[in-house]
Amino acid sequence: MKRWLQQVTAARSEAFRRGLTRGLPLFLIALSVVGVDQLSKYLIRANMEIGQSIPREGPVGLHYTTNTGGAFGLFANQAFLLSMAAVIGIAVLVLYLRYLPPRSTLLKVGLGLDLGGAIGNLIDRLRLGEVTDFINIGAWPVFNLADSAIVVGTFLIVFCLLLTARRRAR
Repeated sequence: MKRWLQQVTAARSEAFRRGLTRGLPLFLIALSVVGVDQLSKYLIRANMEIGQSIPREGPVGLHYTTNTGGAFGLFANQAFLLSMAAVIGIAVLVLYLRYLPPRSTLLKVGLGLDLGGAIGNLIDRLRLGEVTDFINIGAWPVFNLADSAIVVGTFLIVFCLLLTARRRAR
């Protein structure tokens, strides 16, 4: 019995180590996104007034604004709903990690970007009740680095899934 218990414990430890190793790059990417996102938002809040633009005119620049809604201002003033959606999304991403193929580097990058972006905006919603946005590019709504990470991460995930489906079809 003692030997069996040692084998089971060793197998669980090995599975945990493998899972941690598999997810480490994803979590490092997510942590980096959260750090850079929160630093950039802090610098904007500390050095600009709401509504201020640098430069004042032009197609590209910084424009400090806040958003109480989701993407494109949808669901304005619904911080609780958006926070719950973010928590569920984060949980799904973390649970999905268990099912990642071992050699899915691009997929891990995409998931790490999505996870970091979701956490970055969730921190703003929980701390401030709104998200700090500041990147102004032409006709696009003003956005932030977390939003960019989510868009790029989602693109990478879709690309990987389409590529995998195409390979399976052959």
